[in-house]
Amino acid sequence: MKLSHTPVDTLEMFNRHIFVKRDDLLHPEFSGNKARKFAYFLEHDFPGVTKLIGYGSPQANSLYSMSALAKLKGWSLDFYVDHIASHSKLNPSGNYGAALANGAHIISLDTLDDRAGRDTHTYIQEVVLPLEANAVFVPEGGRCEYAEFGVSKLAAEIAQWAKESGLRHLVVFLPAGTGTTALYLNKFFVEQEMSIQVLTCAAVGGSAYLTQQFNELSDNPTHHPEIVTLAKKYHFGKLYPEFYEMWKTLSFSGIAFELLYDPLGWMALEQYLSISQDDVPILYLHQGGLLGNETMLPRYRRKYGD
Repeated sequence: MKLSHTPVDTLEMFNRHIFVKRDDLLHPEFSGNKARKFAYFLEHDFPGVTKLIGYGSPQANSLYSMSALAKLKGWSLDFYVDHIASHSKLNPSGNYGAALANGAHIISLDTLDDRAGRDTHTYIQEVVLPLEANAVFVPEGGRCEYAEFGVSKLAAEIAQWAKESGLRHLVVFLPAGTGTTALYLNKFFVEQEMSIQVLTCAAVGGSAYLTQQFNELSDNPTHHPEIVTLAKKYHFGKLYPEFYEMWKTLSFSGIAFELLYDPLGWMALEQYLSISQDDVPILYLHQGGLLGNETMLPRYRRKYGD
């Protein structure tokens, strides 16, 4: 099971060479950054633990990876969602279908009598966890201190590759959901006093929300990556023609990218390069998540064609 030490490839975009860290080639059950975020759980024993508890979207990469982790550990998984779309219930596919196949219990709050208006995180904290002494709780997207263990190893891989490649300076670029990977990468490089800068963009909730996530993980502002903000606000999970066009352009590179985060990431990178005055090498972190294309690509094709 490959969970570290992925290769670096090169592609041509925006009239320059861009390095791509191929974390999409990690074991598909721990797609991309989930292998890094969940490395602590994979490499350590948890005596007495019998259940994993998480929450998020029914199509989240973390749902599938948590189901694989639970299966590997012999735990059960209770994954809480706000609601499940009727078409997903009728035709389980993507991360949702794969998680069900792994035995995940996906619990929709809109079916529970004791929800009392709570969001998923609050419901778990107030109703679920007090009754689950033998459970490990992982917040949405793997955003917790456990993630630093594996992301720091990823940072060390990148630093070693940069050294072996003779790169004195480097910019690492990745789109962010909760910002966990971006923050812990940047924290590592700052604390090791390396000339490696992390840039990111907010795929979920906007730059203010992402900054809030950074603050919850570290109150040291030097650990916070620089956020590239696009002029247009994009809503997570919504279909945009410019996302689809960017994804199709990327497909000519020979590297498959996903449709939720990567189009925005590459658009933000394009903007950064258009105003940047330096020629520092760029490493784009490919965080996997390709299973999500099973549900996203048909939606795009129905709306915009092939």
